Amino acid sequence: MRIEDGVEELSASRNHLVFAYYVTGHGFGHATRVVEVVRHLILAGHDVHVVTGAPDFVFTTEVQSPRLFLRKLVLDCGAVQADALTVDRLASLEKYNETAVAPRASILATEVEWLNSIKADLVVSDVVAVACRAAADAGIRSVCVTNFSWDFIYAEYVMAAGYHHRSIVWQIAEDYSHCEFLIRLPGYCPMPAFRDVIDVPLVVRRLHKSRKEVRSEMGISEDVKLVILNFGGQPAGWKLKEEYLPPGWLCLVCGASSEQELPPNFIKLAKDTYTPDVMAASDCMLGKIGYGTVSEALAYKLPFVFVRRDYFNEEPFLRNMLEFYQGGVEMIRRDLLTGHWRPYLERATSLKPSYDGGVNGGQVAARILQDTANGKNYASDKLSGARRLRDAIVLGYQLQRVPGRDISIPEWYASAENELGLRTGSHSVDINNSNIPQNSDAGDFDILHGDVMGLPDTMSFLRSLAELDALHDSVKNTEKQYMRERKAAAGLFNWEEDIYVARAPGRLDVIGGIADYSGSLVLQMPIREACHVAVQKIQPSKQRLWKHAQARQNAKGQGPTPVLQIVSYGSELSNRGPTFDMDISDFMDGDQPISYEKAKGYFARDPSQRWAAYVAGTILVLMKELNIRFDSSISMLVSSAVPEGKGVSSSASVEVASMSAIAAAHGLNISSRDLAILCQKVENSVVGAPCGVMDQMASACGEANKLLAMVCQPAEVLGLVDIPSHIRFWGIDSGLRHSIGGADYGSVRIGAFMGRKMIKSTASDVYSKSYSNGNGNNLEELEEYGIELLQDEASLDYLCNLAPHRFEAIYSKNLPDTLNGEAFLTKYDHHNDPVTVIDKKRSYGVKAATRHPIYENFRVKAFKALLTSASSEEQLTALGELMYQCHYSYSACGLGSDGTDRLVQLVQEMQHSKSSVSGDGDGTLYGAKITGGGSGGTVCVIGRNCLKSSEQILQVQQRYRNATGYMPFLFEGSSPGAGKFGHLRIRRRLAPKQD
Repeated sequence: MRIEDGVEELSASRNHLVFAYYVTGHGFGHATRVVEVVRHLILAGHDVHVVTGAPDFVFTTEVQSPRLFLRKLVLDCGAVQADALTVDRLASLEKYNETAVAPRASILATEVEWLNSIKADLVVSDVVAVACRAAADAGIRSVCVTNFSWDFIYAEYVMAAGYHHRSIVWQIAEDYSHCEFLIRLPGYCPMPAFRDVIDVPLVVRRLHKSRKEVRSEMGISEDVKLVILNFGGQPAGWKLKEEYLPPGWLCLVCGASSEQELPPNFIKLAKDTYTPDVMAASDCMLGKIGYGTVSEALAYKLPFVFVRRDYFNEEPFLRNMLEFYQGGVEMIRRDLLTGHWRPYLERATSLKPSYDGGVNGGQVAARILQDTANGKNYASDKLSGARRLRDAIVLGYQLQRVPGRDISIPEWYASAENELGLRTGSHSVDINNSNIPQNSDAGDFDILHGDVMGLPDTMSFLRSLAELDALHDSVKNTEKQYMRERKAAAGLFNWEEDIYVARAPGRLDVIGGIADYSGSLVLQMPIREACHVAVQKIQPSKQRLWKHAQARQNAKGQGPTPVLQIVSYGSELSNRGPTFDMDISDFMDGDQPISYEKAKGYFARDPSQRWAAYVAGTILVLMKELNIRFDSSISMLVSSAVPEGKGVSSSASVEVASMSAIAAAHGLNISSRDLAILCQKVENSVVGAPCGVMDQMASACGEANKLLAMVCQPAEVLGLVDIPSHIRFWGIDSGLRHSIGGADYGSVRIGAFMGRKMIKSTASDVYSKSYSNGNGNNLEELEEYGIELLQDEASLDYLCNLAPHRFEAIYSKNLPDTLNGEAFLTKYDHHNDPVTVIDKKRSYGVKAATRHPIYENFRVKAFKALLTSASSEEQLTALGELMYQCHYSYSACGLGSDGTDRLVQLVQEMQHSKSSVSGDGDGTLYGAKITGGGSGGTVCVIGRNCLKSSEQILQVQQRYRNATGYMPFLFEGSSPGAGKFGHLRIRRRLAPKQD
């Protein structure tokens, strides 16, 4: 339901109503919008009790009335910020637990008593979850007014912090479900817990003074350019300098501390300054995105230069709305902190923000609240909210906003997403029918080397490149038609020079999974979805630099020097910056490349650009490992259709495609195997994710419709295994986000290396004790254990070289289920894994993590042998059983998830259904397992290659959707690895000269 503009001033109600209005403890932005709704309720003659932690002046500056009652209380903590731009995810969850979970029973009892004592007619929440439950317990209706909810915000935090915090998300969502309906503000996130929704215009505070009056009072003439700095607190250790501003500009600073000294062109604003008036008097704003800043910037048509916040999931929705109305310019955090402001500020003042929608949302919301308190029923009889409180729909959003999902997408967001063009980065990309204008054609390029191999996604990528040339000339007139990433890419290449294109697919982990870092045999299939990277080597003087990069070069006064510029498509579908640039000299420390540790810190400075470590990190690895030096500038375009967080190795595909393209552009001849190992070095040492090598090997060395068989000791390819014609593999996405950089994967890896160290120690002890008296009296006992085997096991390089029967006979009984990090280090000193670090305060699962790779290696060997055996029902059943065993071994390690368990269960139900058992048709499914690093992601399914099996896969998808509200994406099909594809060398075909 949408309430349109043009509502007359709220009329006084015949009934004197009492509202209890709860305000979240997350910043001032919520309080400032609450003020506008409260003002209209009080104008209509009602009492409003505001429960808030915000200072009194936020409310009393705008509302002076005896009908306003302020109760100082914080019932949630919002997102805890490490600094002005960084959310601390774990601290947020721990603080919420301390604030709202531990004292929950006391909070509910106190709030029920208080609500009854004030005789509240309606509870309003922005957006305190427990307030909705307290209202229900008190028998009072409740309504939420917001653009986001905390279950959505915290969902990603849970994935990063570990599943032991997931009950927080469940409790918040359940509390919201007691709310009668949601008054939803523009720029909203998906909010699945609410049953009914009413959309209203922007809620913004009114202006008290004109631009002219504000400037006159401050003594600032109209011809002076004015920027307002509004971060809600400044980044730690940040010192503002006079040269940060263009000549003649002034900056108004919000939230500066009393002792902070400012340069003469910076003016400190008082803490109780009425910000809307000052914003409207300024020429642009520099700050971080929040509802208050975005809504008021749009309302006052104030250009907004913004810097991304880390890990606050509300931001992408507000950012897209801001940019859709041509009101935003993104500043790189590096340039914010180093003072390269000028190109951004000048760009901002050239914008013409186009928002022309309503700004009376406060008045409209107040009318709805008054009517509701008077008994009007806005809610429908739908029970969609209860159905949406399922694991995949709540925990699986994770910024994965895809058209067709069972959620409502704002018109401005859907429009922006559709106009993205080649919407790679979203797992709904159709590589057979890319959204590229028909008048651009791959034929615009001469292919000087290589073969597109008939791959439709490669043809689409070439068409998108061809389109960029035309886009570069017309970009100024197409602000709404193209997203920022397309515009940035338009000036990336010199079309008269060669461009090199590489392609690398994701992979489906058929079997082997997390045993790769323990030396297992693994079987991996390259999937259809792939990453394309285009690279051009350019003379620095010929490179078209982005304005901020040009300003940085000019500031150094050295003339043109090599610069790396990267554009990554798909950034608008996740909270990351679409561009990255750096001076290539930043990778040097004197005459040597910088250390990996220093590089890791370099990319970690700005999490919105941390993705660049996967791409730019390939350059540093080539410099360090192969002693390559890069004297030219490099421009790169990255376009990946491999969905992130699904356990199909999106990161490896980006790394392999990037390094392949860079190597081709610079004439480097690197074998596929060596390239994969180098790319693993990127992920381990530059990104800091402790992955094994199988992902990169599958992406680099795989072939279409074959399984790559390799022993990860460290990376020995045994060959390619043909998939029998009667067998087929599918991948089904659970909707739960997976990350090998997450704590769960890393802790299981640490547990396995702990186990290996303990096994080696045990073997050494048994061997040495048998010879302790020097006369061989214990020789018979030693023979029983096996002298040579004990010697080998005392120097065990890989867990997978230990046979399962030896593990059970000698070592299993000596391994603890769990072990504290400090206790392990005290006894064993080190676990000898170069890419993980033991936390002394944490306990690690040891026995299950050690057992998994030992048995997994055995399962993979059996699986490989069975694939080449005669086709039979027994063959398929045995293959499926091995996959089931693998799945449950993952769960024993702690790497399962509700979503993947449910999918495996659905496959089992399908396999053992009466129609399958009775032989009704020749199609059936035989097994399934979680893939890759676990803890969510994708399930691999094996079945007979026939139409009936495809129908059953569809049934699994539909049943999963019925249970969770999420329709799983299906991975089917295969494509060649990067080595088989090689590279393309292309050049834009020049138009024929006119006579």
